[in-house]
Amino acid sequence: MKIKFYTIRGCAHCATMEQLCDRAGLPYEKILVGEEDGCTISMFDFTAAYTNAKGFPYVILDDEPVGGLVEAAKVFLDKGLVSTKKK
Repeated sequence: MKIKFYTIRGCAHCATMEQLCDRAGLPYEKILVGEEDGCTISMFDFTAAYTNAKGFPYVILDDEPVGGLVEAAKVFLDKGLVSTKKK
């Protein structure tokens, strides 16, 4: 599964998305949005490219936008990549 997500600095849900990918053992591409040094894409360009984005993280799975953390977690659960059971 190809995972790409857009993030902003200080985003707690974005950090949780990283943890979810790590828990599933899946590599991911994290793209930092903003105007500061180190950002990959400006907020203007991001909102122009993803007009349906409602917040961060904004997750793309296999080149298909799925939404945010909750929507991505549901996909991971449905595909059996993670479980709700504690180890």
